[in-house]
Parts: sequence; structure tokens; C-alpha cells
Amino acid sequence: MQRASRLVALSAAAFLTIGLAACSSSSAEEGTGSGDGFTPITIEHALGTTTIDAKPERVATVNWANHEVPLALGVVPVGMAAANFGDDDGDGMLPWVEEKLEALDAEPPVLFDETDGIDFEAVADTNPDVILAAYSGLTQEDYDTLTEIAPVVAYPETAWGTSWRDTILFNSEAMGMADEGEALVTQLEEEIGEAAAAYPQLEGKTAMFLTHVDTSDLSEVSYYTTHDTRTAFFEDLGLAFPESVATASAETELFSLTQSAEQADEFSDVDIIVTYGGDELIAALEADPLLSQMPAVANGAIVALPGTSPLGTAANPTPLSISWILDDYLKLLAQAADQAA
Repeated sequence: MQRASRLVALSAAAFLTIGLAACSSSSAEEGTGSGDGFTPITIEHALGTTTIDAKPERVATVNWANHEVPLALGVVPVGMAAANFGDDDGDGMLPWVEEKLEALDAEPPVLFDETDGIDFEAVADTNPDVILAAYSGLTQEDYDTLTEIAPVVAYPETAWGTSWRDTILFNSEAMGMADEGEALVTQLEEEIGEAAAAYPQLEGKTAMFLTHVDTSDLSEVSYYTTHDTRTAFFEDLGLAFPESVATASAETELFSLTQSAEQADEFSDVDIIVTYGGDELIAALEADPLLSQMPAVANGAIVALPGTSPLGTAANPTPLSISWILDDYLKLLAQAADQAA
């Protein structure tokens, strides 16, 4: 009964939203006609094809990080997902988002609570012209429901596998700001290249990213594949994929895999380990009879990121977090590289 009531309410909200959008579109056409120079946009993605007929004025975003694209381009979303990881002050926004809003002299947008999934009614209430989700884990059902509210741009290929570059390019195109998006990518690439050049010890070192490690049970280890954005960022910083990780990743589309600790010797080609945790985690890895044999562990070449802080969150690169965290992250990686054999 609760689900039925929610869907009825959503349908009503979506109907109202579509009606309001139609009125707004009609008014815009009467005022400017085709003279606004906007060319309709068609974007193909993993969940369908989206056409945007008029330049969006009200931009909403769902799921992680998509809101950072419009913010980086000077556009404040009408609504965005609240941060539920790394939010050190509990206000639903990561520090680089707060700083950008302050720079734009803007009030915080509506924050969508996605603890139990997308809040479709809240999204509909913001009356968006477009919904950005190029970096997301939308299901087909999620996508279909959101399209009742406004045109939606989903991930291009793999759920949670969109690079920071494509997140910018897809979302900016959907906003009618493709050129600005390309300029932002170039700017960030130059910034990353200049910063990484100060740490030549990273060049060619191999790195793997362990997922959240359970120190009470080290019989298995899970790690992010090359499809995940955290590991893809390694290449931007001059690091390389270990052959062991690259080979396993080529056989799956998953963004993480799990392997028995008894096969830890397969990771003998890993110079640096990055993971979430602290001194307790490092001590547990070093004390484990199997995992301690991994060269990265034996050499102390471990970057243990505080998983609940902005620093840990920023290891997953996003348009605004890259500049905010880059120097600190590079220093930690360089320290680990210096420990590697």
C-alpha cells in the first residue's frame, strides 16, 4: 500500500511538473522562438536515448558527484543528492561543494536523501528541465521513472564506471554547455599533469586499490578493478595497473572483485596498495601470515585513507574534488612509492 501511494503521488507530481514545463517551454518559444540559437541535443547512453529540445534552465542531479559539473561551470542545480559519505560536518555537502557555492554566492540547492534510493517525489518537486546522472548506478526502472519528470542522461556504458572526464562531457552536453565542459576537462588535465610532475617516483609504479577491508576476517580481499574510477585515476597520476589486476579486470565488467588470501601471491606485482582505514588496518595486514607476503605490505607501501573523511572520499575523482585534494593525495602516494622496492 505504501508503494502504491508513493507511485500515485509521484505520478501526480510528474504530471504537474510536465504541465509546468510545457507552459514554461511555450512561453520561451513565444518570447524567443528559434532565435535563441539552441540546437536540440540527442545523447545515447546505456539506458536509452535522450533528446533535449531547449536549453535547460533548471538542472537537477541524482546520485554521486553529478552536481559538481554544473557547479564547476557556474550553474547552481535546483536539487542534488545529499552527501552520505565523507561529510565531516553533517550538512549533506562535501567541503569543495560548500566552497563552490560560497564562491558563487549561492544558497544550497534542495538536497535529495538517497539513503534508501532515489527520492523521485523530491526530484519532481524541483521541477527540473533536465536530470543529470552520467555517473550513477541507475537501474532501468529508476531511469524510466525519472524520465516521467524530465529528460535524463544516464551513464554511457557501465554503472558507476564513468570516468571523471566523461562525467563532465556527458553532463555538460546535456546542459547545452559542451564547449565549456571540454574546456573544464582540459583545465583539470593540465592541473593534474603539472602536480604529478613534481613526484617522479610515481611514474610506472603499480598500484591496486583495496575496498573496505574487514580486519576481523582477512581470509579474502576485495579490490577495485580497472573499471572503477578510483583506479582509473591512478593512470592520470603516473601510476600503472599491475598485470594481475588488469588481467582479472579484462574478464569482467564489475567494478570490484574478491579473491582468497591464499592467492595473495598473485599480487606480487603490486608496488603500492591504497585502501580505506588507519593504523589498525595496516597493523592487521602486516600481521597476517598470507597478506604480509605481498611486496606492498612487506615494504610498508600502503596508503590508508580515512574512509569517513573528505580525503578518503576524494580518492574517487570528481570535477571539484580533484583540485581540492590533489596535492595531499599525491604526497601520500609518493611516500608509499618511496617505500616500494
